[in-house]
Amino acid sequence: MTYQATATTGRQPAAGRSSVTQLSGAKPSGTTRTLLKEDGGVVRRTTLPSGLRIITEQVPGQRSATIGVWVGVGSRDESPALHGCSHFLEHLLFKGTPERSALDISIALDAVGGEFNAFTAKEYTCFHARVLDEDLPLAVDVLGDMVTSSLLTADDVDAERDVILDEIAMHDDDPDDVAHNLFASLAWGDSPLGRPIAGTVATIESMTRDQIRRFYQRHYRPERMVVSVAGSVDHAKIVRLVRTAFSRRDFLSGTALPVAARQTATPRKVGTGVAQASRQFEQVNVVLGMQGLTRSDDRRFALGVLNAALGGGTSSRLFQEVREKRGLAYSVFSFASQHVDAGLVGVSVGCLPNKLEQVLDVVRAELAKIAQDGIDAEELTRGKGQLKGGLVLGLEDSASRMTRLGKSQLVDDELLSIDEVLARIEAVTLDDVRTLAGELFSQPEILAVVGPERGRSNPT
Repeated sequence: MTYQATATTGRQPAAGRSSVTQLSGAKPSGTTRTLLKEDGGVVRRTTLPSGLRIITEQVPGQRSATIGVWVGVGSRDESPALHGCSHFLEHLLFKGTPERSALDISIALDAVGGEFNAFTAKEYTCFHARVLDEDLPLAVDVLGDMVTSSLLTADDVDAERDVILDEIAMHDDDPDDVAHNLFASLAWGDSPLGRPIAGTVATIESMTRDQIRRFYQRHYRPERMVVSVAGSVDHAKIVRLVRTAFSRRDFLSGTALPVAARQTATPRKVGTGVAQASRQFEQVNVVLGMQGLTRSDDRRFALGVLNAALGGGTSSRLFQEVREKRGLAYSVFSFASQHVDAGLVGVSVGCLPNKLEQVLDVVRAELAKIAQDGIDAEELTRGKGQLKGGLVLGLEDSASRMTRLGKSQLVDDELLSIDEVLARIEAVTLDDVRTLAGELFSQPEILAVVGPERGRSNPT
């Protein structure tokens, strides 16, 4: 079981095909719609009267399938007292139901060679399994049982509490995790977006079984869930399997309750400045960034090209300037994280303490240069190629397709076909990138520095 931050994605479709499906307000109760037809496959969605959405993509030629149960709740939905509850609950759903013990759950998928896991992000939680197509009914039943009927016993809460405290300690020993958590805290302050997904020692130690159960009952409702399946699938059969598996404890009875939408009109502003933390690591880890774009911003495709040129690979500016030419660091990359109503862009680098000042000088110089002049035609071509290749190669895997479907229902405004995404990437111009770079990298800095105190240069 893992937790992760929400990352930026993008995709596009073929000319002459009406393949953009608007999702907002387009979920009629108890109906089935065909959303896309591409590459010989079909994407269909059924919305049950309870509000549960079932979306599938049939991928020709595959003998496996991946299923994900997506719940529209993550760490940003927690109060301060419940900080870490989404992740805690993710762990607990593996601990047993009236029908299966924790061992039974593990054996069920292991016995058929399935891959089985879950993760918590800031805006959602996902439970997923990849199996042979003939074993998909088993995977649907196990996930449905876990999500609707977890026991959440007091003994399991106490045992898993220690596991999560170990996980928090593990991340506290990872300099990159510490630096990015400090960066998020500086950017978003003491808001849910600024807090670590796993919680803190204090909140996990004080959280009670009753608090977790109430959180479970409040958020794990059918209208807040999406079941996405990709691979060798038949949509009608999946709908029947889901209806059965999720009907335990009358989970699907009644009609959907309204779900409040997160504000997206005005992007959330970020804090700026410098934050430092002393750790007895061998390196200094630095995250330097600015406010970015939201998930639905049309400029996200230009941002993808810009990010690839700046620090997305070994040919990128930062890799060449920081590592290849000067030997200042082993690892350096740029990133763009996007949420429904917020976003960040930045650079992450680890270096020896006595190289910190030089590294920051080079990174700032490259950001200023790209903000002033943008990128050249060769970088534009490479950036587009990197994005398109990564997209298409990634979608050779049914898990990536399942993720694309699940996110489209929970946090995106539309489902774009692959060809549409490729077309939007290809449509990005040098002026698009130059204008966006000038806007983003001329903003005030957010700088997080983590490492040994002795010998560390002043990061400002």
